[in-house]
Amino acid sequence: MAPRIPHHRPLDGRLHRPHVPRAAAVRALAAGGLLLVALLAAGLPGSLPVHAAEARVAVPAAASRTATPSGAYVATTTRLDPHVVDIGVHSPAMRATMPVRLILPPGWSAGSGRTYPVFYLLQGASDDYTSWTRETDIETLAAHAQVIVATPEGGRAGFYTDWWNGGRGGGPNWETFHTVELPQVLRTDFHAGSRQAVIGISEGGLGALDYAARHRGAYVFAGSFSGVVDLDDGGLRAGVELTCAREGVDWRRLWGDPVRDRKVWEAHNPAHLVDRFRGVRVYLSAAAGMPGTLATNAPPEAGLLEAPTYQPTLRFAASLRRAGVAVTSHLYLSGTHAWPYWQRELHLAWPAVLNTLRATR
Repeated sequence: MAPRIPHHRPLDGRLHRPHVPRAAAVRALAAGGLLLVALLAAGLPGSLPVHAAEARVAVPAAASRTATPSGAYVATTTRLDPHVVDIGVHSPAMRATMPVRLILPPGWSAGSGRTYPVFYLLQGASDDYTSWTRETDIETLAAHAQVIVATPEGGRAGFYTDWWNGGRGGGPNWETFHTVELPQVLRTDFHAGSRQAVIGISEGGLGALDYAARHRGAYVFAGSFSGVVDLDDGGLRAGVELTCAREGVDWRRLWGDPVRDRKVWEAHNPAHLVDRFRGVRVYLSAAAGMPGTLATNAPPEAGLLEAPTYQPTLRFAASLRRAGVAVTSHLYLSGTHAWPYWQRELHLAWPAVLNTLRATR
């Protein structure tokens, strides 16, 4: 009998995708495939967290409101079970209180003098911070690990960046929230240490790689599952643009015009930041989209969603190896853009995550 996955709906082969009729996906493929790339970069339609139906016990004492150097602080705390806590982080960068789900290690206590490494899991587009606990067994996996697992809100089309806005800035500032404010909050209130790892799916893969490359020394491990690894790839770039359109966002607000503001795009393109991954252990996975043994109930477009990630990930892995970066790549023909495959990759990457974080089990 398979172990129970706490707090989640069963892994039933749902896609990480927007609502698009199957016929439309087929027509798009015949027309050149741009729309299927948009489906790739877009995500699962937003849904209510499974925890929302459960009794919640507020723990106001844990909301210290102790300001960090960035001005961020824990404004709200809601305990979901003995080791799972939702916090609301007052974020000056986002000008809002942002939700983050934490899985705390066994033995953690507010009065403990011990520090713990942190493992961040980043969502895909059009989803929310509950996706990893909703769709995988990360709670069971982490139950005996001496690591804090954090799944922060990333926005439906945030793209893990401080938006360029034509050079004016002004937010939203996702990168600052995730890489500056949240780590400070976790160190101040939850005994987080300095060793950090990060993995993301799809759009979140872009975030994980960007954060590791753009903040050298901050992360010892970075992983991308079916991720956007090269913004110069025509299909993946079209996916960014069309995903933003689906969510009502002007994609030029992210990094400007790809030609006129090319340097800005390159500064956020993992494929242009290869040398910055030295010292980071990198894990990459992608499939060619052929039907596999998992997600057998997924509709046919699941393969179309995954296929555009394969070649860019293959090229990126080769570039990392040539640069002397420690990289593990899991590239396979049979597999689609669906949570059961990312669940499998999570289990495959998990020992390396713990080993790199020096987290005892």
